Amino acid sequence: MATSIRKNPVKPPAEAAAPRRRLSPAERERLIVEGAVRFFSEHGLDGQLRDLARELDITHTLLYHYFPTKQALIERVYADLFAARWEREWEELLDDKSLDVETKLTRFYTKYAKRILERDWVRVFVFSGLSDRYITDRYFALLGEKLFPRLVRESRRYLGLPNRAKPTPREMELLMGLHGSIFYMGMRRWVYGLEKPGSKSDPFDEVFVHDRVLGYLQTLPEVFGQGSQPRARSRAPELALA
Repeated sequence: MATSIRKNPVKPPAEAAAPRRRLSPAERERLIVEGAVRFFSEHGLDGQLRDLARELDITHTLLYHYFPTKQALIERVYADLFAARWEREWEELLDDKSLDVETKLTRFYTKYAKRILERDWVRVFVFSGLSDRYITDRYFALLGEKLFPRLVRESRRYLGLPNRAKPTPREMELLMGLHGSIFYMGMRRWVYGLEKPGSKSDPFDEVFVHDRVLGYLQTLPEVFGQGSQPRARSRAPELALA
């Protein structure tokens, strides 16, 4: 009787792992910067570069080849994540003499919040303030050059006042309160993990920004000694956000 011989099935050869595409220096540098942004947003600016290299799956030596010092990497993060996000069109919007002040400030801060206040931006900014303040100091210097003087000018325009005198401490404190209230919308979402009323898909709705701008403008007369009545609005409230 013939014996049936069971043959082991022939296994197909294992597929060779696809070789990694060799990155150009520019591509590698971009990946390092993007990884650093994510790393710093999670661990803070005091996070160690050895840990960053491990998360990026590269050697410590390779990381230092592109960024010889941690400060050099932080400066690049500032340039890409902060300075590069400032839009020239925002300055043009605030300088547009055809728009009333309430509309200008509402449109500006709506655009600003949607462009600036995303997760990594907010968290890196907060961590910098708790560390060496390099990023926060540079960013506030940028605002001091490009934004705050325009807000002072427009606030005085709202009251029909000349824009010659140096801003008073009280004037600047109120202005910083407006700016800080916009920033807090990002803090509440990306640091505290809280949701604000309204659509979760658009956390910086124009209507909420307008509420903050309106509260700021209504307080200006008191700060400038013009009583508690704000200047007459130039349009109906329902048209404010058109």
